[in-house]
Amino acid sequence: MSVSRKRETPEVPTATEFLIASRQCELRHLEYFLQMGKLVQSIGNLVHGLQRERGASNVFLGSGGARFAVERDAMKRAVDEHRVEFSQSLADIRGDLTHHPVSSPLLNHIASALHGLAGLAALREAVVNQRIPVVDATEAFSELIHQLITVVFEAADTVADPSIAGLLVAMVHLMNGKEYCGQERAAGSAGFSSGHFDTALSRRMMHLVEAQERCFEVYLAFANDDSVARWQKLRVHPREAQIEQLRQLASSVGRYKQLDPSLADQWFGLLTERMDELKQIEDLVEQAFHACCVARYAEARHALVHQETLMDSLAQLRSGSPRLVLCDSGEVSDPNTGWEAGGISQQSGRSVFDLLQEQTHRLQQMSDELRSAKEALEDRKTQEKAVLMLMKHRDIDNDEAHRLLRKLAMDQGKRLPDVARALVALSGVLEG
Repeated sequence: MSVSRKRETPEVPTATEFLIASRQCELRHLEYFLQMGKLVQSIGNLVHGLQRERGASNVFLGSGGARFAVERDAMKRAVDEHRVEFSQSLADIRGDLTHHPVSSPLLNHIASALHGLAGLAALREAVVNQRIPVVDATEAFSELIHQLITVVFEAADTVADPSIAGLLVAMVHLMNGKEYCGQERAAGSAGFSSGHFDTALSRRMMHLVEAQERCFEVYLAFANDDSVARWQKLRVHPREAQIEQLRQLASSVGRYKQLDPSLADQWFGLLTERMDELKQIEDLVEQAFHACCVARYAEARHALVHQETLMDSLAQLRSGSPRLVLCDSGEVSDPNTGWEAGGISQQSGRSVFDLLQEQTHRLQQMSDELRSAKEALEDRKTQEKAVLMLMKHRDIDNDEAHRLLRKLAMDQGKRLPDVARALVALSGVLEG
């Protein structure tokens, strides 16, 4: 004799529970970025410390260990402190990142950064024992810095709130511009300390200056007012005119025209001051980012509590209410021409409908505002893909690929991202 179990009738899903869940999802996302903000700040500090250690290591290696030994040790200790801060921030958010992953590329780049940091001890040992050329040491530090900045870039790509996304876009492009400034410091130091710049080194200097300006343009488009005001002060500082004069020397002299090697110290000092000031501007953006996360979180909590309270009051009106239909306007209408309200009272049904419309409109507005920030991130991704494609198919280095991409854009009278997008699309067709 077969016995069939009586199945329990599942509770019918309602619009209100999903409307509340939508708000709760937004709140959890903002909680996540409050934690992510600590990680971003720790990355910024670690990157700046690594840039300082890279500069000191360059001088140490370039002088055969005669200069900057003490300074390099001090910067190494500072980096180690920032590394502990980074590890703690990552541990605090690890559960959210691994149990509720929001982005596979973000997790992959965090893994790459951790792997790069694991190799820092071996790099330092090679530097202190002078077993590594200056160029190779610079490249190793730069790759690690790039991996860390990319974590911030990928974090920005996961933001759903436009105000937060804009500040992260500003921050990552400011960090990237500062890194190009650090690479320019290294390239210029090599040229001035040797007393001459060959054509390749002069071209690299020009590329790094142009790369900085492109990053800073995007930064200015999304930055907060306080950091922009500080940026404008940086641009009119007398130091900038001195840097420009040295840049002109680097690009105008040939390899057979000697320069005073003492200019290397002046150059290194000027660029170091500039990078330190850029870090202060970066801190202002980070503070604005944190304040924005806190404010948006408070707003979302208030909105959720208000909505839940309203829903509770509306729920009391449902029982025993006549069946009605809502049109787009919210008016009672014939069942054949409107939307059924499923037994909700007229006051309740119309209120839920209004809340749904309000939430939909707000999310659409946020999506529209978010688009420009996402486009800036996508433009960078596309340009990097185009550069890699040119490097592969033309067998050229990174600098030459960037120059070729800019030349193609100028020759065609098009925006750089548009040309990059066309190249990537063409590559897909050819390889597909």
